[in-house]
Amino acid sequence: MVNRVAIVTGAGRGIGRAIADALVEAGFVVARVSLEAQPETGSVLAGAGAYYSCDVADLTAHAALIARVAEDLGEPDCLVNNAGVTSAQRGDLLDLTPESYDRTLNVNLRAGFFLTQAFAHRRLAKASGRDEGGAGSIIFIGSANAEIIGENRADYCISKAGVAMMAKLFAARLAAEGIAVFEVRPGVIRTDMTAPAAAKYDALLAEGGIPMGRWGEPSDIGRAVAALATGAIPYATGIHIDIGGGLHLHRV
Repeated sequence: MVNRVAIVTGAGRGIGRAIADALVEAGFVVARVSLEAQPETGSVLAGAGAYYSCDVADLTAHAALIARVAEDLGEPDCLVNNAGVTSAQRGDLLDLTPESYDRTLNVNLRAGFFLTQAFAHRRLAKASGRDEGGAGSIIFIGSANAEIIGENRADYCISKAGVAMMAKLFAARLAAEGIAVFEVRPGVIRTDMTAPAAAKYDALLAEGGIPMGRWGEPSDIGRAVAALATGAIPYATGIHIDIGGGLHLHRV
């Protein structure tokens, strides 16, 4: 039996770690890519995959990363673009600096685009002449802020709106090749990224701003990604799924 191999970026903690764990439970061998050092870096974890240290913002590292994963674990057929950062500078968008803007878009948008491009090129090259085509999946982790304004983090919102369009563009390009592309939009998820604003989100919950009445957990995102990656939603591509307890619902 050929292993199903997935690459998950930003897999060192939080949502990325939960996605990787959910994919392992779904039967994938997972390449956990992280900028942060991991004690297991470079070692196979009981047949479930390995850690790879890589800065996905370094475009020159993409092809080598995918090639190394293929050599270690097998040809990857799933890519989860999860790595991301929030605004380095929160506050009035009129005071947003080019440094914060460039950092956020480089990681959240530029890196994901070119890693997906490298992944797609390899999938199509390896599938050439084979009956099974280029079957696989690409999943972008977007944000509710693709549509919901966060005025104190304009660069983050702009980057996630870009991710939403990027997912549609790749979906249109790769549909005929058998590669499905999706976007998952987390809402308020309990992670290190949201911890500084915990009081704000607790107040939002108390006011009924999240219809399901609870914080989201990283595992909620992991399970959604696993469902998409395993093909549990067939005959679909280019769609987004809101995993935010109804945060996206506009009520008056």
